[in-house]
Amino acid sequence: MSDRRPFRSAGVLLVCGLLAALVVAAASLPAAAIAGLAAKAGAEEWEQMPAELTAQTSPQVSRVYASDGKTQIAVMYDEFRSDVPLSKVSQNMQDAIVAAEDHKFYEHNGVDLKGVARAFVNNNQGGGRQGASTLTMQYVRMALAYSATDPQEVVAATRDTAERKLTEMKYAIQVEKELTKQQILERYLNMAPFGNGAYGINAAAQVYFGKKPADLTVAEAALLAGMVKAPTAFDPTTETGYPQALARRDYIIGNMQQLGQITADEAATAKKVKLGRTTKRPSSGCVNVAKNQWGFFCDYFYRWWLAQADFGQTSYDRERLLKSGGYRIVTTLDVDAQADARKEITARTSDSNRNALMLAAVEPGTGAVRALAANRKYRIDNGTNPLSSNPALAKQGVRATYPNTTNPIITGSADLAGYQAGSVFKMFTMVAALEAGMGLDTSINSPAKYKSQYRDNSSSSCGGYWCPSNASASEAGTFNMWTAFGKSVNTYFVPLQERAGAANVVDVAERFGITFRDPDDAYLAKNSANDWGAFTLGTSASTPLDIANAYATLAADGRYCAPTPIASITTGDGTAVDTGQPDCKQATTAAVARKALDAARCPVGDRAQLGTCAGSTAPQVRSVVGHPVFGKTGTTDRDKTAALVAGTRSLVVAGYLANPDWANHTDRMSHDIVNPAVYQTLADYMEGKPVEEFPTP
Repeated sequence: MSDRRPFRSAGVLLVCGLLAALVVAAASLPAAAIAGLAAKAGAEEWEQMPAELTAQTSPQVSRVYASDGKTQIAVMYDEFRSDVPLSKVSQNMQDAIVAAEDHKFYEHNGVDLKGVARAFVNNNQGGGRQGASTLTMQYVRMALAYSATDPQEVVAATRDTAERKLTEMKYAIQVEKELTKQQILERYLNMAPFGNGAYGINAAAQVYFGKKPADLTVAEAALLAGMVKAPTAFDPTTETGYPQALARRDYIIGNMQQLGQITADEAATAKKVKLGRTTKRPSSGCVNVAKNQWGFFCDYFYRWWLAQADFGQTSYDRERLLKSGGYRIVTTLDVDAQADARKEITARTSDSNRNALMLAAVEPGTGAVRALAANRKYRIDNGTNPLSSNPALAKQGVRATYPNTTNPIITGSADLAGYQAGSVFKMFTMVAALEAGMGLDTSINSPAKYKSQYRDNSSSSCGGYWCPSNASASEAGTFNMWTAFGKSVNTYFVPLQERAGAANVVDVAERFGITFRDPDDAYLAKNSANDWGAFTLGTSASTPLDIANAYATLAADGRYCAPTPIASITTGDGTAVDTGQPDCKQATTAAVARKALDAARCPVGDRAQLGTCAGSTAPQVRSVVGHPVFGKTGTTDRDKTAALVAGTRSLVVAGYLANPDWANHTDRMSHDIVNPAVYQTLADYMEGKPVEEFPTP
């Protein structure tokens, strides 16, 4: 994480040698000056100064990429800086910084003693401030500031005092013993500030010239070298800074000529180059992703990172690490799948629609999240649309999530529990029944309305018991798991849940990754699971990502993998970080998973291998996707939510059409919108891939 380099004490001999050198070097200066300087650098005081410099690596940009490892999604930083080796910095830049800051850099041993003595005399005689700091001393000053652990240390590292100067001198002499000139110059250039949010030469070259530091010309290098002394004063993008930046650039070009680094003709040519007055640097964070459609995925990654204890004790520590650790993060985002999902959403609804069409795509067997899309822009400003569907909230000034939002509407959070998704939850009942030893051919006589064993004191109860009914009276009859799942028969799955035990059904859902974010749901799951009769009909809040990953567990032979946005994480030196790799466990047996998946082929127009399907709620899926598929539709009371999940062995896509802002809305959600968005996204992903049959149950 950090690069700590101890520098050993120079010892008493170093003190004596320094004082002797100071006297010799300053022999022509007034005696009072020598006495004053010697007093400032008394041997006893010198020896009491810290003996080791802890040089910590300066903050580095972390870069976030798509699954191809090439497409940059976002950058995360507090300081825009990425270190580069000196071999990737043009000789022009190396020469320019020496010409600007330290002509004798390659001659001294860390301290320009004549310069120090001269500056001391000048400063004490009122001749204006002179620094006399070598490049090595300046590097020491920056290293001390970056290694500071509290504000007082930062102040001490930058305060213009004799004590600070002596500290820098002591460290600089030792640094020169430990490092080569090239190593010192490399660290200096990577640490120096260049203004306009650019730290280090790599960032400076990008911000001011949009190029790599290896390609900097004489004029460009001289401008950047001139800015290090005072980035604000010599900022060419401001009215007051422009003339000063130009003058200092030309001054440094002149120095480069005098030092023999460039010819007179090269100097003249460089001085004719006009200064640019604009800068460009990538903005940090998910609201500044390269393409807005990646924002929800980026946010999912960001929230995931903040939840990882491996990255620090607190979320603050984890955020600081992300924004300063210089990580290369390759995510699971498939940019083509994401583009397809957004395309299918846009074709069916507008971004300004208050109802959100949300898609999540997960890879079975790894938990890799491949796409997260919605008919929303990922932005902080959510526009001017009030919650017109909820006048009470509108009067309070509450704004809707449309057309813009940064809420995790697709993935959920502690503050966003999700949405009731209806019959997609019947899959958990089927798995629990299969685990209890029941077969797919389990027959149940399912009337149009069923009096359950679950107590219900509402006005719609049947003698104090919950009485669910089917969506249509025509669904009454005798069904097995294939036919009941295919037609989504409520009055089959409620008695099936009674036989399997509601607590066991809830347990399956939890094993398959369902998180009860809603406090009421969490209470029921923990304290009254066996009385939760409506659970099988999907009354618990969930998100598209929850359901996509739960159904992906079936396609992975019952192996649940926690959803992850991470393909790989490496540090700046290329060390791999294990956090984020597939975290999988067997949620149910392969035999149970294969049986449940076989029945789950019925709702989406496919054929079961062991039984017979007799109807489906989304029959177009199989023909459009063109591959073996499984899945389930879901609809809540009064059509407040419409959902479809559909998958192959390669990918599972779940889609919800819901109102994220008001659960008690009066709109009716249409499967004509959500269903094709899901199966067309899946079809786009599967195009050109070989047909792969599901394992035989």
